Amino acid sequence: MDAGKLKSAALSGILNNPVFVLVLGMCPTISQSTSVTNALGLGLATAFVLVFSNLFISLLRKVIPDKVRLPAYIVIIATFVTLVQMFITSFLPSLNDSIGAFIPLIVVNCIILGRAEAFASKNDVLSATVDGLSMGLGFVLSIVLLGAIRQALGAAGLTVFTKTAGGFIVLGFMMALFNALLGRYKEYRNGKLRALKREA
Repeated sequence: MDAGKLKSAALSGILNNPVFVLVLGMCPTISQSTSVTNALGLGLATAFVLVFSNLFISLLRKVIPDKVRLPAYIVIIATFVTLVQMFITSFLPSLNDSIGAFIPLIVVNCIILGRAEAFASKNDVLSATVDGLSMGLGFVLSIVLLGAIRQALGAAGLTVFTKTAGGFIVLGFMMALFNALLGRYKEYRNGKLRALKREA
């Protein structure tokens, strides 16, 4: 097991955040981040599908023929989306009323298909699962934070931010702040590495 690869997979959801850095899954991010409840529900559903689809795609990567790679991925992803939809429909009817239409669309979410193709299909099961968990948590934190800010602004009377255009404005500011902080962190980390090399 490559410890470096595992560490990289664990940090991928932060350093390569699917929303703020990779800019993936914008449709559900904007449409369902008008409240914390909707954002958390869709975020957790997406994270569940991401973890288990990564796991199974990695597990089957050597037996899936190249010619049917993408259709096979979609079948695997759709299986877990169906399980999530059945669970929400049966046990969380109020959540189903608010985000139910978006659950089937998880199948074509760019985050899930992107990680399946770019990572899970090329790496071992543990690394793929850790990557799915990290990316899933990164998506949950991003969409919930966006939902909390938009809900608070709406409650303060600034209802424009609960609309699509307002959602993009809030997201833009959050992306700018996140990437500025991430840039500072990378500069600090690189500086520490250079200092360690000089001392060695």
